[in-house]
Amino acid sequence: MGSLLLLGISVSAIFFLLLQQPEQSSSAIILSLKKRHGSSGSSGNQYSSSRPSAGFQGNRSTCSLFLGTWVRDNSYPLYKPADCPGVVEPEFDCQMYGRPDSDYLKYRWQPQNCNLPTFNGAQFLLKMKGKTIMFAGDSLGKNQWESLICLIVSSAPSTRTEMRRGLPLSTFRFLDYGITMSFYKAPFLVDIDAVQGKRVLKLDEISGNANAWHDADLLIFNTGHWWSHTGSMQGWDLIQSGNSYYQDMDRFVAMEKALRTWAYWVETHVDRSRTQVLFLSISPTHDNPSDWATSSSSGSKNCYGETEPITGAAYPVSSYTDQLRSVIVEVLHGMHNPAYLLDITLLSSLRKDGHPSVYSGLISGSQRSRPDQSADCSHWCLPGLPDTWNQLLYTLLIY
Repeated sequence: MGSLLLLGISVSAIFFLLLQQPEQSSSAIILSLKKRHGSSGSSGNQYSSSRPSAGFQGNRSTCSLFLGTWVRDNSYPLYKPADCPGVVEPEFDCQMYGRPDSDYLKYRWQPQNCNLPTFNGAQFLLKMKGKTIMFAGDSLGKNQWESLICLIVSSAPSTRTEMRRGLPLSTFRFLDYGITMSFYKAPFLVDIDAVQGKRVLKLDEISGNANAWHDADLLIFNTGHWWSHTGSMQGWDLIQSGNSYYQDMDRFVAMEKALRTWAYWVETHVDRSRTQVLFLSISPTHDNPSDWATSSSSGSKNCYGETEPITGAAYPVSSYTDQLRSVIVEVLHGMHNPAYLLDITLLSSLRKDGHPSVYSGLISGSQRSRPDQSADCSHWCLPGLPDTWNQLLYTLLIY
């Protein structure tokens, strides 16, 4: 496609020129991705290489933090939303909004050949004293951010805190320890600019967002879900790649281009001797019971009514989720000093029971009567699964 410049040209003219161009061969691009990333099977072998950074209870040489099983543990959950007032937002507070069951709160992750240490908020505060922690990404990152705050506050309740919510930046401070823990909303990580009333997703530019990140001592990134949105949920009107503009392109290709821009920024702007960088892998959805090993226990068309984890040896990762994860893995492997992959995809795929479903403050009463259309099977209840993500983060940082 020929180069187009936005300066001095109307958006209507851009659309006219776009529509004159032949469509990209997305099938060829997807085939290329499959060849590079491998097939989309859900075998655990491709996920088993991650290891803890240091020893803890278990066999260091054979421990696989991200492979294992969910076991019932009546000492769970690790906190209640009341332990961290004002932190858990309505969209994640499932018990507050009428979820009738509670067994989903009673499961602990058991990795292969090791045990996760108990989360100790006081120890975390001492380890991170004087530091800045930044979560950057989409609402799954916010899910994890709120979880980590609650884990710390509930186990160290006497520390003074301060919270400020904003857009795109929300901040929580532990005043007695000089710790700032923030969430920065950037669903694609790269920049989106408004041009003549249109949202332009710039796959090669990140400085607008990254200006908020560069002073952090710990960076936890994520992206994924927004790349699949279409229609009214789509996050852009135009995509810019180089000097070319597209109404749309293959989503895997667009995501990979954006992640390579992010990776270049990390390599060139982050002092890795001071700043730790982690990347949260794809958090799976449970919108289609055919994606998991057994039929829906509730007879629902999605996660609605699911009350227990998936059991068995298979990890029910959908082909689409696996391909998204593969894009992240390929980009990280291409980095000179790769970010650490917090590889939660497989363990999360087993938790079809952990989503808000219709028990969210963002879902109205009339919507709750139509769970097949309205259930939230993307985010996670709090307390819930993101607490395990943060137990893994704690293990990697402390041990």
